[in-house]
This record gives sequence, structure tokens and C-alpha cells, in this order.
Amino acid sequence: MKQGWEIKKLGEVAEYFNGLTYSPKDVSNNGTIVLRSSNIQNDVLDFSDIVRVNVDIKEKLFLKEGDILMCSRNGSQRLVGKTAPILNLSEPMTFGTFMMIIRSEFSPYLLWFFKTDEFKKQISGGENTMINQVTRYMLDEIKIPLPPLPEQKRIVSLLEEAFAAIAKAKANAEQNLKNARELFESYLQGVFQKKGEGMEEKKLGEVLVKTETVDPTKNPDTEFTYLDVSSVNKETKEIENPTVLLGKDAPSRAKKLIRTGDVIFATVRPTHSRVALIPEEFDEQVCSTGYFVLRTKESVNNKLVFYFLLTKGFNEQMEKLQKGASYPAVTDNDVKGILFSFLKSKEAQQTIVRQLDALRAETQKLEAVYQKKIADMEELKKSILQKAFAGELRIEKVETV
Repeated sequence: MKQGWEIKKLGEVAEYFNGLTYSPKDVSNNGTIVLRSSNIQNDVLDFSDIVRVNVDIKEKLFLKEGDILMCSRNGSQRLVGKTAPILNLSEPMTFGTFMMIIRSEFSPYLLWFFKTDEFKKQISGGENTMINQVTRYMLDEIKIPLPPLPEQKRIVSLLEEAFAAIAKAKANAEQNLKNARELFESYLQGVFQKKGEGMEEKKLGEVLVKTETVDPTKNPDTEFTYLDVSSVNKETKEIENPTVLLGKDAPSRAKKLIRTGDVIFATVRPTHSRVALIPEEFDEQVCSTGYFVLRTKESVNNKLVFYFLLTKGFNEQMEKLQKGASYPAVTDNDVKGILFSFLKSKEAQQTIVRQLDALRAETQKLEAVYQKKIADMEELKKSILQKAFAGELRIEKVETV
């Protein structure tokens, strides 16, 4: 450890208070604001959803500038341990039952420590362990590397500067990712909105042929590959994690035969856009009845239908047609009734498909680049925090492009 640094337990350098207990009858439009877990968003306070109460509140439970608000208990484990600083109070406020306030002269430094993996590891009792609550007794045992106050201030300043630069770089990468996706979606939508000579418009069902159903249980000892609704990645539109089963173990929904080149579309939660082309490796295998299997006539390129199902226009129509609040779905006939505009010439269709394939491949490359940048930013934040509390912090310029 660096010279002048100490290891202190949190209980030695801070005091903490559990939140206010109140009942629904105490809620009032003109009472005192009570901050809850929902008021911590992205490490800052969010006042878009507030509750006020009319009750007697002890002086120590009123928030002070510089306090750290922590979610100490929540039904969602990912929120437990989340923190936000109390800054620029516009009126007296308190905090709720499942919250805790940490008060210390070292609050700015502690606030950053609470973001570290080391804190999460200590509070959970080990790596990758989720916790349901944080107690005063748990906080008492948290060990903190504590430098002299001037060094704390230097570290806080460097972290603020570094994280601001990372946030800007991450925002730029996210915007570039959004732009890449929107460019592809715009081009895709335009392909199916064209009218005029050489174009034809039919209901989707009119360009499809009938597909087959099967019953794997009739061959109880024969293996088959089964695609359930979750087998299609809604982001990449690729098949992943298929299940190999014996016929006797087939679920009741394993009924639809699929062939190479078929397009499958999940009619359950249709706005998730689980759409995929069946590659050769899954020829004559089985998918769930939660999919509509689309097999095109000779006059229509099957990939053209695949791309049509990815359009914003198709997705919007599915949203309007879906029924059921907890388990929204559309029927195969709903999909068949959607109007589909396409070029009559098979050669022209093939040209459009090649263009869409190339643009989609380029878009996926860009997405991979920007997603890696975003992931790298998160890793950089962890690395910087680790170095900061080991006394090794040296800030290098963060690329914001």
C-alpha cells in the first residue's frame, strides 16, 4: 500500500441511518419528499416519480448535502447497493424504509469506492454473488483503502474527469450504433415501399406454399433438433441454442417441419421480431407451433420475405394486430393478411437481396465495432476505479470519437 494510506473499516469513518417507516395513509400531496430506490437512476437522483408523506420525522433522517443515499433492500437484486449523492437540495427531504444514508467527511471519496468491484465483492461475501439487502452490520465490516484527505480530493477530481470523458465517448459510440441501424432500417423500408412498373402487391399468404406438421413422438427413439421460441436471437436474427431431443421427449409444441430456406417468425410476442432463415443444418428438423413457417413459391425469393419481416412497417402492423396483455400474440392468418410489395422479376429480386445482404453485413460489422467500444468503456471504468483505490491512478486521454 502507498505510504500514508490506511485500511479503515467503514464504521470507523462514517455513520449510517436506516430509512423512514411509513404507511400508505401517510402519503400526502403536500408532505415531505421520501426518496426510494426508484429515485436512484444511473448513479444520480431522479425526481420524476416522487412520494410525499405527512409524518413526524426525526432530525437525523432529514437528508443533508453530501450524504450518500444507498438502496439497502429491493425485490430487484441488481439495485441493492446502488448509490447516489445528495446535492443541491431544493427542499427538506427524507428517505424510505428500504434505503440507507451514509454520512461522512469522506463522502466524495466513499461515493466512488461504492462503485468498485471490491466493494461489491465485500458486501456480497464473494464474487458473482447477488445480495438481497445491505445491513448496518455488513457496512461496519467493509474495508476501505483510505489516503490522506488531499490525496482523496485529487483522486476524486481525476475520477470525475475520466468518467466524464468516458461518458462522452460512450454516448458517441451509442449514437453511431443507432445511426448504423437506422440507415439499414431506412433502406430496408424503402425497398418495400416502392410502387410503379415492375412491382406487384399481394397478401403475404398469396406468395407462400403450405408447410407440413409432424409428430416426433411417433418415432420415440429417433433424435431430432427442436427450435423453441427462444432459439432465435432477436438482435442477430440467428438461430442459437437449439435442443436435440428424442422423439419420446418432444414437447407438445414441437409440431412444425422446417426446411432449408424457410423463414420462421415467432407469433408469440411478435414485436420482439424473432425472425430467422433456416440454414441447411436444420433441414427437415422441427420448430415450435409458436412460429409461423413461411415457405415461398418459386416466383418469390425467400430472402426477400425474410427482409420484409424485419421492416418497421411490418413490425408496426404486428403491434396493432397482437392480442393478449400478458402473452401477446398474432395468428398465422394475421401474418398472411399483410400486404407485401415486391419486384415481379426474379433477377431483380436477387439483385435487391444481394444489396440487402451486403448492407446488412456492413451494418453488423459496424455494430460489432461500436458494441466493442461500449464494452471497452465499461471495462476501462472498472480498471480506473481499481487503480484509483490501489494508489496507482494515472489518467490517459479517452478517445471520444
